Amino acid sequence: MYSSIRKPLFSLIAVLLFSACQDEFSITEQLLETPSAAAGNSPASIGIVGSTQDVSTSTSGGTVLMGGGPDVDEAIQWMINKSGGGDFVVIRASGGTGYNQYIYDLGNPNSVETLLIDSRSLANNSQVEQTIREAEALFIAGGDQWDYVDFWKETRVEDAINYLRNTKRVPIGGTSAGCAIQGEGYYTAQNGTIRSRDAMRNPYNSNVTLQRSNFLDNPYLENTITDTHYDNPDRRGRHMTFLARANEDWGWIAKGIGVDEDTAVCIDSNGRAYVFGYGYAFFLHQNGFGPEVCSPGQRLDWYRGRQAVDVYKIRGNSSGSRYFRLDTWTSGSGGSWEYFYVDRGRFKTS
Repeated sequence: MYSSIRKPLFSLIAVLLFSACQDEFSITEQLLETPSAAAGNSPASIGIVGSTQDVSTSTSGGTVLMGGGPDVDEAIQWMINKSGGGDFVVIRASGGTGYNQYIYDLGNPNSVETLLIDSRSLANNSQVEQTIREAEALFIAGGDQWDYVDFWKETRVEDAINYLRNTKRVPIGGTSAGCAIQGEGYYTAQNGTIRSRDAMRNPYNSNVTLQRSNFLDNPYLENTITDTHYDNPDRRGRHMTFLARANEDWGWIAKGIGVDEDTAVCIDSNGRAYVFGYGYAFFLHQNGFGPEVCSPGQRLDWYRGRQAVDVYKIRGNSSGSRYFRLDTWTSGSGGSWEYFYVDRGRFKTS
């Protein structure tokens, strides 16, 4: 079933008292601290389990978007299967090695190694790049997504991730912040987080920091912005604001994927997005015209007869039998349609 890695009670109390968690950094991520195994050869390695000998396996490409919170075992197993049982690498900019044994126990890959890449110097290190390029699966942990943009964008790490997904064709995934950076457009959180209320009151609030077409290159996520922890209703208004800005500033027919905690979207090589887990995934597509009002200092108004954005909503399950087609963005199985819209700075559904 679904994992929620636990520590003794005193560790949880310490986390709650002394760790100021950013909203892209889930509680589960803070609990993923276990004693480190021996490090690998990369200067960024903080632990490895399994074999230290590189293997080459037959792989199949895919992308996992996990919404944060407890990790979805079935999504990790989906990645292991697509990796052919090869070497599984976890990358992060903070935290420990708790994913190593967890992933290894789910499917017995050849190895699981965690790289802590917390500087541009490490992100441009040739050994770090080689370790990533030799992986048969890659997972980006949660944390602070601005760290990932600041440390990894336009470095060897970025090149290696895109090589894995588009040339070597291996599964890559991420949770929370590691999911939020995977669309062609993405929210950087450079100036800290943004609440929906503030974003919709002023779509050009200085905390609405967006970039596009300059980081990760995932198939089927073109013109798409992802968001996580979507079971928190406050995420939806800000996500609509991101899409409104993408249309207004970049001329996109904007798309988005929002993922609840305890939930994962697994996108295969044909563009089918299967939903695993307890919660919902939301697939947003601009329905024709862009916002009526999207200007600095003015409330966002994206009404369009209460049908501004088409939304296909799917509840996950353990088999991942329900899906949405990202090759067309028009149909799926096991879900239902609704609309999102913003009425003079207020998020609504119909």
